[in-house]
Amino acid sequence: MSTLAEAVAAIRSGPQGAQVAAVFDFGGTVVDGLPRRGVVDKVFRRGGERMATLLGGIQRGGSDGDYGRFLQAVERSWAGASESEMEQLGRKAFGKEIYGRLFPEAWQLVRAHQLAGHTVILVSELTRFQVQPVAERLGIDNVLCTRLATQDGVLTGHPDGTPLWRAGKAAAVIEFADGLEIGYVYADSVTDLALLALAEHPTVIDPDPGLAEIADENDWPTLTFRLRQAPSLLDYLRTLAGFAGLIGGALVGVLRKSYTRKRQSMADALMHDATTATLAAIDVQLRVIGAENARAPRPAVFLFNHQSQFDVIIVPKVLDGAVTGIGKKELANHPLFGPLMRFVGVTFIDRSNTEAAKASLGPVVSTLRDGLSIAVSPEGTRSFTPGVGPFKKGAFHIAIQAGVPVIPVVLRNSGEIAWRDSPIARSGIVDVAILPPIDVSEWDPADMDAQVEGVRQLFENTLLDWPTEL
Repeated sequence: MSTLAEAVAAIRSGPQGAQVAAVFDFGGTVVDGLPRRGVVDKVFRRGGERMATLLGGIQRGGSDGDYGRFLQAVERSWAGASESEMEQLGRKAFGKEIYGRLFPEAWQLVRAHQLAGHTVILVSELTRFQVQPVAERLGIDNVLCTRLATQDGVLTGHPDGTPLWRAGKAAAVIEFADGLEIGYVYADSVTDLALLALAEHPTVIDPDPGLAEIADENDWPTLTFRLRQAPSLLDYLRTLAGFAGLIGGALVGVLRKSYTRKRQSMADALMHDATTATLAAIDVQLRVIGAENARAPRPAVFLFNHQSQFDVIIVPKVLDGAVTGIGKKELANHPLFGPLMRFVGVTFIDRSNTEAAKASLGPVVSTLRDGLSIAVSPEGTRSFTPGVGPFKKGAFHIAIQAGVPVIPVVLRNSGEIAWRDSPIARSGIVDVAILPPIDVSEWDPADMDAQVEGVRQLFENTLLDWPTEL
């Protein structure tokens, strides 16, 4: 058994450059298998049988019979569909469900290979409609899948050529990687034995019993990834308790400081008590390093990477007072969060109107100059992967105008506590690294692309090499 840290270290110390290929199997290696669907679920799932077949094919391991049944389902349900229709369905499936099955450990391995300059290849016996959206989010350009025959842009339901199953998958990689050194292959099933045999450094991921035995005999490294399971009944109950704690804690906090008749004292108490009660109810612990950077200098613009809906609970808890935020306009009318956010001074912006959004940021600069810090996600939206998306420049412009530093707050694992669009939280530990402040006073507002990208890269480097201290 090996560790992820050992695997990443081996990649970094090994040969570098595009002549080295790193091959990742898809189902069970990059994404966890989805639970098998019953007939009723197939009928009533939005998207019907086509969506059910698309999702149902993503399995961990699987036998020859399982794959044969998948191809039969493709022939039955996808014949007559246009390629554009299936592409849209694949992207919809990714945004609704597949992204939540993406292994964070696989993301880290892929990024390690990309940073080493390797040619990364994602291979699957499935179709591009299932695999391509994942590849795009991971920044993988080379995708090998079972091709489907078309006639005038319409699927016939039959494979176009040999399906990439067992030896067919290995043959496709050999053909594509002609002239390259196949340095690394990652797979989870004994059906991928021919694929693993191509690599100088084969690695098995949570192998099935047959592959586990072979890996042991050949002394192949074995990695264990955390299963990407749907929330349990206990998770739902804890989340309900968390929302009750949020409301109750907010009321207690305001009442606790009401004698001061100072709005900011009540707002700070609201955030402290509400976030403390919520995290306790959902059984989430925070493991923070660099906490001293959250206390000074103040005021500041705190930047956090956005992974889940519960980040708005985690960040205020870590920063602990004298902080407000920026939220999208729609939240102002939310029956639960709207009143709480308005009370703590959140500025609401209309993201659909760029000019209106810019104009609404004027009061934020005044807020900072008055001594209150701001917490904002420069990505502008929650990420589909553990990685960090492109940064918008608004937060940096605000910091420059207000004459305050920016302070990165890096969150790890919050996307595992709650998937991107899920309101349901699981228990666990969220790691938080509060990095030293960054002076932006000398930045040129008209030319700061490189500096902003440098800050974004600082987030990603921290996620890839989590520090033990700052």
